[in-house]
Amino acid sequence: MDTVTDMTEALPISTGRRGGPPRSEEARLAILRATARLFLERGFGHLSIEGIAAEAGVGKQTIYRWWPGKSDLVAEALIEGFLMPEHFAPSFSGTLRDDLASWMRIVLDFVDDPGHDEMLRSLLAAGTTNPAIGERIRERLGADGDLVHRLEKGVTDGELPPTAPISSIIELLVGAIVLRVFAPSNGDDGEAERLVDVVLGTHTARGL
Repeated sequence: MDTVTDMTEALPISTGRRGGPPRSEEARLAILRATARLFLERGFGHLSIEGIAAEAGVGKQTIYRWWPGKSDLVAEALIEGFLMPEHFAPSFSGTLRDDLASWMRIVLDFVDDPGHDEMLRSLLAAGTTNPAIGERIRERLGADGDLVHRLEKGVTDGELPPTAPISSIIELLVGAIVLRVFAPSNGDDGEAERLVDVVLGTHTARGL
């Protein structure tokens, strides 16, 4: 079945971190924890370097020495797993359609959870100012690796034609998730299946 796991290890995504003297690991973690706490409490729009510094017990210049701005802090907090540690990966246990529908159902359940809506909207807003945040969100959704591999297996298994536009299929699936964040709806039990059917409909081997 689909997996949702915590991913707390650092990943090689650039966050715009400044150079300078070696950072105190204790101070770095305190700053990232403070960033995550205040981000979840206030959202990206009300997040400030001054507030983060006060929460972490460090000076503003300590933060500016290591990060250019607040979006870079949010990006690193994502990378380190302090924000949105869940990772969604489609399974390889059934048909392409069933595996993608199961993945979509789990992601939509996460998005529809009232405890996640403000965080997700703030993360997407922050992603407009820092590409690393958008990359990290895509990675959490499995869009840049897991979905590619599952769709490639669909091609190998003959469920998709060799010419299927895998990147476009992924963009449509992720786009449906992003739209759901900003425009919540009361979906029914078959919504995930219908979304996948619409996206795959013109590309499946049955539709050739």
